[in-house]
Amino acid sequence: MSNGNPYSPISAKIESVIDETPTIKTFILTPSEQLHFDTGQFVEITVPGLGESPFTPSSSPMIKDRMDVTIMKAGKVTSRLHQMSEGSIVGVRGPFGKGYPLSEFKGKEVLVFGGGVGLAPLKSLLLTMFDRLNDFKRVILKYGARTPADIVYKGELKEWAKKIEVDLTVDRGDETWKGKVGLVTTLLENGHLDTENGVAVVCGPPVMMKFSTLKLLEIGYKPSSIYLSMEKNMSCGIGKCGHCRLGKYYVCKDGPVFTYEAIADIPEIWD
Repeated sequence: MSNGNPYSPISAKIESVIDETPTIKTFILTPSEQLHFDTGQFVEITVPGLGESPFTPSSSPMIKDRMDVTIMKAGKVTSRLHQMSEGSIVGVRGPFGKGYPLSEFKGKEVLVFGGGVGLAPLKSLLLTMFDRLNDFKRVILKYGARTPADIVYKGELKEWAKKIEVDLTVDRGDETWKGKVGLVTTLLENGHLDTENGVAVVCGPPVMMKFSTLKLLEIGYKPSSIYLSMEKNMSCGIGKCGHCRLGKYYVCKDGPVFTYEAIADIPEIWD
């Protein structure tokens, strides 16, 4: 944060841009000063003269002089970002919120369950856990995308599979796809998961998170053991503007990571 002002972004240079899918790009940013964040926290990326949007870094928090952000083209700010190239300058504000409570995962089986661009914040979590795999009983990644072309981090998924268990599916295959076909929730069937003492970390589009959570509950996970990365209209980042209210919570300040137990009784959590 520039001069300790939470509303003032620092500048960051786009060092490179990686095309992940037809609608998703990863931006490698070099901030003007070191950025310290916990995995699961978010930042606001500013396009000068246009506005800002919240994103969860997809890089390891251990790296302070670079930050990766994976962005889907979805609105005016993200569309402009997708038009930007190496050398362009953006603003970064944050980090904000609370990240994944890794200390509570220690000694447990960790199921990382993602859909689509939801793998972006989960990537930061995975990279963090890779540095301390012995802290966990078992780490499994289960990930689904609409089509093979919509899979993010294709090359990295192959490398991750050398370290942890990786299970993939697509809603619709094509002539190149040799893997599983089906909704991401099918990956939870007959998975030999430790639902009694394990934790599940979920991130993806709201409809995916809703049905994944229901499936996790069905197969035996406790509401207190399901961690959800909730995305609302986070604007100020410090619980002042009220745009991201979720029941009694401000997602920007109290989240974005919540257990399902904490928010299960709030009617609009999947809106």
